[in-house]
Amino acid sequence: MTPPPLHGLRFAFGTLSVLPVKVSRWDREAARAGMLCAPLVGVVLGCGAALAALVLLFLGAGPLLAAVAGAAVPAVLTRGLHLDGIADTADGLGSGRPAEDALRIMKQSDIGPFGVITLVFVLLAQVAALSRLYDGSWTRGALATVVSAVAARLALTLAARTGVPAARPEGLGAAVAGVVPVRAAAAAALVVTGVAAAAGALLGTYDIARTALAVLAALVAAELLLRHCTRRFGGVTGDVFGGLAETAATTALVVLTLG
Repeated sequence: MTPPPLHGLRFAFGTLSVLPVKVSRWDREAARAGMLCAPLVGVVLGCGAALAALVLLFLGAGPLLAAVAGAAVPAVLTRGLHLDGIADTADGLGSGRPAEDALRIMKQSDIGPFGVITLVFVLLAQVAALSRLYDGSWTRGALATVVSAVAARLALTLAARTGVPAARPEGLGAAVAGVVPVRAAAAAALVVTGVAAAAGALLGTYDIARTALAVLAALVAAELLLRHCTRRFGGVTGDVFGGLAETAATTALVVLTLG
């Protein structure tokens, strides 16, 4: 019999990445373990993105192309799932329509003007931040790539906590909404923040605080968006989860460029 932690890993990697992992269980227990494992998906995707960026950097491509790789690889490894989510969320919020109409707009396959504008600025911010970081130090750029990817998935863990309802009765949002106990979500946040701070220590004393602050700022930004979406839509959807991930990743990268 497969132990629950392995089901959780399969759920996390099978739903949050394109890696060939078969999800064998879709029940609430597997979803709970999976969302608690979400930051581990961030570690893998972030390391893959950092590796691609460093290869380009060491081949002489320059920090800008390295930054593009750092932003593009996570998108490729998630089939653009989170980018599509933030675009659809922006369209839903920007529509000004009642919740039912806004959710219908978000479910459409095309992207509206609010989604396009949001995508452009999010990707520009990510590439600009990574370019500055890789230009200053390849180690700082690589660390930021991983930290932002992990913070993005940690935001999903917190958004799946008990008390956050689903906006629809079906879909990924409904499958994971409210599955993570609040204490477990808080513990995950503390552990990830602590590990990020420890990683920052490899670059210097100041980077301990800056890296921890980047994770916390990412979670605050994602929490503000989560609460706004919950009020507007009546709960979370898969698109909202994607929007939270991209919001957290972008915020973490911007904070890591400061100072």
